[in-house]
Amino acid sequence: MHHKWLLTDIDSDVYVDAMDIGPRDVPGIDAKSRFAIRKHRLRGGLCDGVDVVELDSGAMRCTVVPTRGMGLWRAQVGDLRLGWQSPVRGPVHPKFVNLYEDGGLGWLDGFDELMCRCGLESNGGPVYDEQGRLLYALHGRIANSPAHLVAAAFDPEQREISLMGQVDETRLFHNKLRLTSTVIMPLGEPRLKIVDTVTNLSAEPGELQLLYHTNFGSPLLESGSKLLAPAKMVIPQTSRAAEGVAEWDVYGPPESGYSEMVNFLELLGDGNGNTEVLLKNARSDTGVSLLFNTRQLPTFTQWKSTQAIEDGYVTGLEPGVNLSNPRTFEKAQGRVIELAGGESRSFELEIAVHTTSVAVSATEKRIASLRGNVEAKIYPSPQSGWSPT
Repeated sequence: MHHKWLLTDIDSDVYVDAMDIGPRDVPGIDAKSRFAIRKHRLRGGLCDGVDVVELDSGAMRCTVVPTRGMGLWRAQVGDLRLGWQSPVRGPVHPKFVNLYEDGGLGWLDGFDELMCRCGLESNGGPVYDEQGRLLYALHGRIANSPAHLVAAAFDPEQREISLMGQVDETRLFHNKLRLTSTVIMPLGEPRLKIVDTVTNLSAEPGELQLLYHTNFGSPLLESGSKLLAPAKMVIPQTSRAAEGVAEWDVYGPPESGYSEMVNFLELLGDGNGNTEVLLKNARSDTGVSLLFNTRQLPTFTQWKSTQAIEDGYVTGLEPGVNLSNPRTFEKAQGRVIELAGGESRSFELEIAVHTTSVAVSATEKRIASLRGNVEAKIYPSPQSGWSPT
């Protein structure tokens, strides 16, 4: 029997302020099953009013934030904390984030998650019209939009816990898109899967951009950390990124004054389009991999921002339907999805944690198998069609 608990439903006027679910709440459950689903509301500071739900599979804990577009705030496996130390003290309630402030860079005021989505209408840098008016703010609205429907579940047959949320990004005379996101965690395993469906609620065509901004800092990110990816091509977004593209896969220590670098990777996959990338520490005994399908998420952006710890030492690994360029440029390249009225698209992203050298080595072998005999072509400068610079 599939057990469900409704946490929020605006249509039915349901709101559960706090909840703590475990094996004791499931009759007849296997005594070996260990899990917890805990929900509460944060108080004080910029977090005031933010709902968080912690999913604990017995091997991994993850905090989901329905108030912030069903993003993942933090995760932990044993003593290993996944995420990064942002200068922003969050999770920040969207009421404190003005997306259109500072020339469209206000999104940064709330950015401190392990994973947040960029989109749904746009997800690149700010875009202005010919009169200098802001059309699209940085990274879009979905990460600062609260869910109107949230439900937790436990499936004893599949032995997994999950959290589902629905977030609408709609406006009169504009796009009307709905994100239905489910975070799934198998019991006793250090991994989670995100299953998203985006639906055009309108009778008219709509447009979609989506990117999974997945971010890691210390202790996983350190001097000597490496990104392993079955890359066919590596292309710097800017002349600044071109300065370090020859060592795109290696990370340095925190460096005061470091200016960010962004690279675009074309990834190889298996016969079904499945691929995997791995970020591992310098000792190769700890790592985290992202698994996804290149037919669903055909682009991959690497963001290197290894500035001082105090300023936000971080790298972003970002599968998407488009590159993190301004929307107008991406549309000209055919990288904006058009959804017919009522049409849906689904996307999956898995985050797997590896806490031994054996597990890291096995992941490296899988990635090497995807790469085969192909050597990545590294471009020394930005390329037409990939970057507007």
